[in-house]
Amino acid sequence: MFAALFKGNKRSVLLKAGVMIAAIALLDWRIVGEIPLGFLYLLPMLAIGFVLSPAEICLFAVLCTLLSEVFDDLRWTLRTGLSRDVLYFVAFLGAGFYVRSVSLSRKAALQHLHEIESQRDARREAEEQLTILIESSPAAIVTTEADGRVLMANEAAHRLLGVPQKELQGRIIYRYLPSLTNVSRYEASQHFRTVMQARGQREDGETFLADICFSTYRTNAGSRLTAMVLDASEEFRTHEVSGLQQLLVGSRIAIGAVSHEIRNVSGAIGVVHQNLAHSGSLNGNKDFEALGNLVVALERIANVNLRQPSDQASVIDLAALLDELKIVVAPSLQEEEITSRWLTEAGLPLVWADRPSLMQVFLNLITNSVRALSKNSDRVLNVTAKYDGTQVVVEFSDNGGGVVRPEDLFRPFQAGAAATGLGLYLSRAFMRSFGGDLRYKPIPDGACFVVHLTPALSTGQE
Repeated sequence: MFAALFKGNKRSVLLKAGVMIAAIALLDWRIVGEIPLGFLYLLPMLAIGFVLSPAEICLFAVLCTLLSEVFDDLRWTLRTGLSRDVLYFVAFLGAGFYVRSVSLSRKAALQHLHEIESQRDARREAEEQLTILIESSPAAIVTTEADGRVLMANEAAHRLLGVPQKELQGRIIYRYLPSLTNVSRYEASQHFRTVMQARGQREDGETFLADICFSTYRTNAGSRLTAMVLDASEEFRTHEVSGLQQLLVGSRIAIGAVSHEIRNVSGAIGVVHQNLAHSGSLNGNKDFEALGNLVVALERIANVNLRQPSDQASVIDLAALLDELKIVVAPSLQEEEITSRWLTEAGLPLVWADRPSLMQVFLNLITNSVRALSKNSDRVLNVTAKYDGTQVVVEFSDNGGGVVRPEDLFRPFQAGAAATGLGLYLSRAFMRSFGGDLRYKPIPDGACFVVHLTPALSTGQE
């Protein structure tokens, strides 16, 4: 019953309090005798304490004090009446302030409880999202204790390690990733956040190459290690096969260049041999006949067909390849204090090329520019890619002083070359193997090499 008096909005509570004050005043007026009923005003003061401010509570306390003094039958004197009124006022004011304090504390507690519930719900939702993320991740994610015992492993971890689902928990991770054993040897106070590549082993004993991103941390229950593991075996195999193919292609072209030189030399020797044979002075000489056989053998070796197959070419996104090139050469350019400027025209068409061979050509051209710029104080390298309407053109230009004898640039085994003189020769051969070309363009105080590429649509490929 009394609880209903304190419920409702401010207007309804004030209305109820007003009705109670009027009823108490009427009752106090109607009852004759020295029976003080002023204490009953505590009830409306308790009600208004929930909805009024401190100043408003003071006004109501004054009102209730006046009504108590006016309608009771007690005689008022300065000595007794003033002290009685003060006690009334303090009692009414204290009741209102007490209820107000209780109300504010209750509201704060409810708000705090609401915040706790909101945080709990947010934490639960975050945990659910994290669980979904971990379980749906294509990368293997494992959490272990300090001794290597697995606490949590997602579905990808079970697939990677060849363990049936839900059976990896409780096992020792060092059996599958032995390199993590070295992490546990360090002090527990040290924390690691790093990446490494190491050998892994599946449940059936098969080994694989693993890229491991791991971190260590401490909890109340002890040290923990969380690792994200990726199988790099396929990438490793692809890289090695690509490297072998690149080596074979380069070797084939290099041998072709050597064969060309041998063919020239053996042709000259053959002419001399024929001239001596026509003179007749060495007829019947066994050494002379053996020399003729050697010339024939050399010509046969030099005529072996070593053409590079072009079946490795495919459609290439040149803009993406140039971005990868920047990543590869950026450290060496910074080390040599070379300012590089890259300008790629927007909307370049796809090109037809062998991706590893094209990357090798670009790297060779930049390496040559770095070597040419080593003697300059102001070092600038410009790389520009554009479409001229028929071909995609990539220009590599520098201010390294230019080339003394441009006519010898693309010849193998040229005199004065930094190494064998095969770099530009092989680069041009690579380009021509998939329909491209490499040319030299002289510029003031520098050199410019122009790579010509065929757009993929013009080759009839989709």
